Amino acid sequence: MENNSTKWYLLGFLGCVWGSSFILMQLGLKGVNSIQLGSLRILFAAIFLIVVGFKHVSKIPSYKWKYIALTALCGTFVPAFLFAFALSKIDGSISSILNSLTPLNTLLVGLLFFGMSVQRSQVFGVIIGFVGCALLVLFGDGENTTENYYYAFLIVIASLFYGINVNLIKKYLSDLKPLTISTGNFLIMFFPALLVLYFTGFFDIVHETKVQTSLGFIAILGVVGTGFSNILFFKLIQLSSPVFASSVTYIIPVVAFVLGYLFMNETLSVVQLFGALIVLIGVYFSSKK
Repeated sequence: MENNSTKWYLLGFLGCVWGSSFILMQLGLKGVNSIQLGSLRILFAAIFLIVVGFKHVSKIPSYKWKYIALTALCGTFVPAFLFAFALSKIDGSISSILNSLTPLNTLLVGLLFFGMSVQRSQVFGVIIGFVGCALLVLFGDGENTTENYYYAFLIVIASLFYGINVNLIKKYLSDLKPLTISTGNFLIMFFPALLVLYFTGFFDIVHETKVQTSLGFIAILGVVGTGFSNILFFKLIQLSSPVFASSVTYIIPVVAFVLGYLFMNETLSVVQLFGALIVLIGVYFSSKK
């Protein structure tokens, strides 16, 4: 019973944190470019995790490092750059709705490649949740449309990588502590991200005022929205099913729209509120084991 309530708390917290991450990414892009944002996000998260969890690295069996590397690639490294590129051309709300394809991709990848057993209620929940997310965006104020379809497709690819990542963790890394997995992931990514950042010319512009302002937003994004949240997300995967854990992407658009209403003077229509309710119903059904 305790695990059941804990997974809902984790889901809600992660939805709130990741729902605000799109704003942080857009603010970060005001001072740096897409590649720099992706690299810096990984580096800030890596520094945080290495400091708090380096002693846990020795607990990773040698034969599991290949899975640590794969989850690092699929769960963070590639998506971080895909999101950064996409958000340079499309709105955060569009990104959040496309990101909600993650549960569907998690389900498909699990069925096709990982032998996942899925109940009808979970499939039903995935479909309902996606419909709710669609209502949130399609019945907005009309300012969130985009003609940059190629950039929008980058988010779809990222959601596929997320689906692969969730299934890998559930099947191969469930016996490791979340902090152990996270620290191993970012230890692997630290030097590639630093190398990428170096060749972008970032260190030539780091003293500029707008860059330093962006660094503050990216630091929060990296430490809280990536490093700390990854630990909690891995814990959520272990406590629940891959489909339920990935359904956090249905909460994200709800949070994004609420934040827009509270801080950006955006309005929420009755249909959008109904869509938010449908999202929660979908998450409930996807939580069934």
